[in-house]
Amino acid sequence: MESSSAASGGSTRREATRQKLYEAAVTLIAEQGFSATTVDEIAERAGVAKGTVYYNFASKSVLFEELLRHGVGLLRASLQEAAERTDRDGGSKVDALDAMIRAGLGFIAAYPSFTQLYVAELWRTNRAWQSTLMVVRQDVVAVVEGVLRDGVANGEFSDEIDIQLTAAALVGMVLVAALDWQSFQPERSLDDVHAALSRLLQGRVSGRG
Repeated sequence: MESSSAASGGSTRREATRQKLYEAAVTLIAEQGFSATTVDEIAERAGVAKGTVYYNFASKSVLFEELLRHGVGLLRASLQEAAERTDRDGGSKVDALDAMIRAGLGFIAAYPSFTQLYVAELWRTNRAWQSTLMVVRQDVVAVVEGVLRDGVANGEFSDEIDIQLTAAALVGMVLVAALDWQSFQPERSLDDVHAALSRLLQGRVSGRG
């Protein structure tokens, strides 16, 4: 029987291999599109044999679907951790949303190619992974919805706000603003971009209050 340490070592190696495949796939697909990217190219970019791709993923479509789950899962965890950290520190729900905006910007700065793919796929139809994409999108939005609900419950936010639409709008604001930052204003710092979005969040655009 395989020892637990050997099993965990094998699991760690497999995760490392899958991570290399994710990174290779996201880079190639961002460069040339899903249809034009071959399994051979993904394997070559990852530095593994073609059979290794199929050992880990049944097909290129399955690899891409798992890539979406993996990447959005990282984003969701980052937002959740930011909200929980703010709560532990005694911050308000606005502070939690502000921390989540910063965490989202940090994630996008770290994974710009993935974010471009994710946003592009949100607008496509007839993809095999469309239902998966909707599920993982809702996972991210739900984290923001939870903070908004808590803020309504404690009186910090108006009970007239549309929680679902407001959460989706905040996530969308971060995604689009960050892509604009990465693509057209890369000289700006994360602090600078976060400060601009923070002013929007806190209603200080008009100069009043």
